[in-house]
Amino acid sequence: MVSQISTIKKAEKAGKVSAIKSSKQFRNIKQALEYLFTRTDYEKQSRMRYNVTTFSLERMEKLLASLSNPHKKLATAHICGTKGKGSTATMLARMLQANGYSIGLYTSPHVVNLHERIEINGKRITDSELTSLVNRVYGPVEKMAKTDAPTFFEIFTAMAFIYFVDKKVDIAIIETGLGGRLDSTNVIEPSVVGITNISIDHQNLLGKTLDCIAKEKAGVIKKGIPVITVPQEPLAMKEIKKQANSVKAPLLVTGKDIDFSYRFESSREHGPHTRICLTTPTSRFEHLRVPLPGEHQAMNCGLAIAMLDALKAGGYKIDDAKAIEGLKEINMPGRMEIVHQDPRILIDGAHNAASIRALVQAIGQHVPYDSMVVIFGCGADKDVRGMLEQLQFGADKVIFTRSNSPKAVFPQELADMYTEICGKMCQTAFSLKEALRIASSAIGKEDLICITGSFYLVGQARTMFLPE
Repeated sequence: MVSQISTIKKAEKAGKVSAIKSSKQFRNIKQALEYLFTRTDYEKQSRMRYNVTTFSLERMEKLLASLSNPHKKLATAHICGTKGKGSTATMLARMLQANGYSIGLYTSPHVVNLHERIEINGKRITDSELTSLVNRVYGPVEKMAKTDAPTFFEIFTAMAFIYFVDKKVDIAIIETGLGGRLDSTNVIEPSVVGITNISIDHQNLLGKTLDCIAKEKAGVIKKGIPVITVPQEPLAMKEIKKQANSVKAPLLVTGKDIDFSYRFESSREHGPHTRICLTTPTSRFEHLRVPLPGEHQAMNCGLAIAMLDALKAGGYKIDDAKAIEGLKEINMPGRMEIVHQDPRILIDGAHNAASIRALVQAIGQHVPYDSMVVIFGCGADKDVRGMLEQLQFGADKVIFTRSNSPKAVFPQELADMYTEICGKMCQTAFSLKEALRIASSAIGKEDLICITGSFYLVGQARTMFLPE
């Protein structure tokens, strides 16, 4: 065994030396990012095919093999779904961190800075660390580029795995990017899988119907690995159960197989908030205040705690009281975030119909206002009609604009569709700055401006009001 380990270490060392010798040494983060952004980035492409060629796990596995398979050296938890993935992942990470574990967290997309996607114990990867990782993957990436070039997301995911291995994290919480079955993160063998709410999104890629989308999401379920999900629409739940049964993965649903409930309340100390109760044979969380606003976050919090309990059952030493303290450290930029007080401006990255509906409800519960002006922009790959249908129920006035995304829908196109759907008047603006000018001239002191529809748009707003 000692001889075998020695041989592996020598091979890994030789592989690293080979990669460094063949690499182009980027001197700073600017050069490194410029190189990364030359790679194919499907997050920015308006048209692409969703198949095993465009999204190739075989290509991802080949890239990882050339980097000594860092994903096989990691303990992981995998989180998939349509909405709430980032919140669930972050809550799980903070609870584990509060219990003394070193936790890697990989999420997407970012709101402002690419570095947001990779962090350890709440601290983002630094410029120098990111530059070093790009230098390490350059050689293998360029070698593969001659026949089957890795994409931006594949490269960045591989870099996250390497970083977590280098830093010797105890467990990495990994959020899927797009879909699940063909997602670059779906090469891991996690200790537990969590599936958040599944709703209509990316219809041009994942399928037109909810069951098609759920089938793609359920592709992260693996043989024998426990999977936990929240209550789903019947069509979505059917696909999750079907996949779990096919690979003999134990499936638990919060509120059904796991005792879970939540309620909305308001107090002088905490204001409007949601509390949850969750009980298992090994854990008991009673009247726990959810750290993020909105009933949808209560569901996400319940899922995160259920996943924590599954890890406890798998051997992780978890103190529930410490986990609760960890939840208090949650900070989610771009989610129900007030970025300016006069006028009051709230930003939220809601980017599908279900998220818009949840946002409108959460604002109504948590943010007092007389009138709300919504500045909205979204990508053409989204369920645009579904989002606009939900928008009409919360917005007193709508201003459509365009983010800096190549996929962004033109404001007039959004305005025409909105008028067709609900017959209401609206306005358009060429830029976010112009939209804010129009909105500011139309509101009073007790009114609210909400910027939503796209992480690109929310990122622009956050940079404008809270520059780093």
